[in-house]
Amino acid sequence: MITKSIPNLFTIGNLGLGVIAIILAFNNDTNSSNTAALLVIIAMLLDGLDGRVARALNAQSEFGKELDSLSDVISFGVAPAFIMYQAAFQGVSPAMAWIVTAIFPICGALRLARFNVIDGIPGYFIGLPIPAAGGVLATLALFHSELHYSLLLLSTLALSFLMVSNMKYPNFKKLGLPKKAIWAIPVVVLGAAVLAFMFQRAIPKVILALLLLYALWGLKKNVESLLPSRRRGGRRGTPEDEESSKHSA
Repeated sequence: MITKSIPNLFTIGNLGLGVIAIILAFNNDTNSSNTAALLVIIAMLLDGLDGRVARALNAQSEFGKELDSLSDVISFGVAPAFIMYQAAFQGVSPAMAWIVTAIFPICGALRLARFNVIDGIPGYFIGLPIPAAGGVLATLALFHSELHYSLLLLSTLALSFLMVSNMKYPNFKKLGLPKKAIWAIPVVVLGAAVLAFMFQRAIPKVILALLLLYALWGLKKNVESLLPSRRRGGRRGTPEDEESSKHSA
C-alpha cells in the first residue's frame, strides 16, 4: 500500500508548490514573484517524475492519473498565469489583463480534459503539454523587466493556442526510470532546487531555451506537413506505445 502511494506523493508535492507559487505571486514583491516562478520550475521536475516512478514501481492507477491532471491545472495553468499577471500585466488595461490571464488556465484545462478522454498518437502529445506551456510562461515572467508587456501578452495567447491546437509534440514517456534509482530522486530534486535558487538567472534561461525549442519544434513539424507532399515512411504504434500515450499532460 505504501509503495502504491509513493507516485502520488510526487503529484501532491507538485500541487503544493503550485499553491505556494500562487500565494507568493500576490505578495506584490519582485523577490516573491521570482520565487514563485522558480517553484513552478521545480514542480515541473516533480511532474516529470511521478509517472516514471509509478511505472518503475508498477503502481499506475486511474486515481493517480486524475490527481495528476487536477494538479497540473493548478501548478502549470493557474499559477503561471497569476505570476505573469502580477509581474507584467499591472500596467495593462484591466479588461485585457484579466481576459488574457484567464484564457491560459482555461486552455490548459481544456487540453487536459481532451487528453484524458481521447487517445493520442503513439509517441506524440497532441497540443503543447501544459507543464511545458506553464514552464515557459513562468520563466518568461522572471524576465518581465527585460521584455515589453505586449510581447508577454502575445506569448501568453500563443502558448494558450498551442495547448489546444492539434500540433504534435514528442512524447518522452518511454524514457523510463530504473527501480534502483528511485532512492536517489529526493537528492536530485533537492539538488535541482538548490541550483535553481543559487543561479536564479542562469538556470531559468537554460530551461526557457529548452522549453522554447520544444514548443517551436511542434510549429516546425506542422509547417512541414503543409508543404507539398513527399512520401513519409511510418510505422504503426505498438500497444505499449499506445498505452504510454494516454493520460499524459
